[in-house]
Amino acid sequence: MRATNLRFGADWAPSRPDLLARSLDDQLDELTTLITSRTWTALTGAGLSTDSGIPDYRGPESARAMPMLYGEFVGSAQARQRYWARSFLGWQRMRVADPNAGHRALVQLEAYGCNGVITQNVDGLHHDAGSDPVIDLHGRISDVICLDCGQVTARADYQQRLLDLNPGIATSEEDLRHAELRPDGDAVVDDWSDFVVARCMNCGGVLKPDVIFFGESVPKERVQRCYHLIDQSELLLVAGSSLAVMSGLRFVRHDAKAGKPVIIINRGATRGDDLATLKIDAGTSEILTGLLDRLRSPIV
Repeated sequence: MRATNLRFGADWAPSRPDLLARSLDDQLDELTTLITSRTWTALTGAGLSTDSGIPDYRGPESARAMPMLYGEFVGSAQARQRYWARSFLGWQRMRVADPNAGHRALVQLEAYGCNGVITQNVDGLHHDAGSDPVIDLHGRISDVICLDCGQVTARADYQQRLLDLNPGIATSEEDLRHAELRPDGDAVVDDWSDFVVARCMNCGGVLKPDVIFFGESVPKERVQRCYHLIDQSELLLVAGSSLAVMSGLRFVRHDAKAGKPVIIINRGATRGDDLATLKIDAGTSEILTGLLDRLRSPIV
């Protein structure tokens, strides 16, 4: 299955408004009841990392920017030049991002039934927080892969090579502060025409961040690992994903078809709302920390 960009309109709304009508406290109580004594898997998206300063693509505060398509990247040297110029600036902000309260809560929730995290994010913050296991569904921005020989190298090392090749690129704190960061680690750059792109040191081939671009297939082995983790659990909790791409939505459909509860925590509508046992329209950090507090100190 390809991670195709399946956008839905801004005026789209779930056919079950009853899911959104109750108070936040009531929904947290129901969430706690559903989670208690169950094994569950977390599926996370870009909305979880917004509290770490990394924007999402579809949240209410996000610009409607179209990410680079896989076919565009592999088929055009100019597209790769544009991508790496943007990534050069964006990486410097993303690499210093820290896990937020939502990431940290998920680590602690392993003591309350969470058997692992499947993340659509490429920022690596679940690993930094200490979650285990973590399946990086769309890869990690911290690695770079050669499309010709398959060699994987550290993004930090590649960044230094880009810096050496482009000494005139501004990288001051002021530049970084004003750069418009995107979820996949690139930033908006107006003029990239003179940017020099480094090639693979092993074979001279084309280098690509080791992440799944829109239109690129998620490796089958990785997808099967996700299904295996989900099939070992009794509930799926989605945190911070609009489920706009099939790579994440399929797991919601899989659990719903199996008759298992599906919980969705996300600001705004998602493509999985009609399959949700419980939908909470709120920030992920707020809800996950609230869930943890309730599980630690149950009301009797």
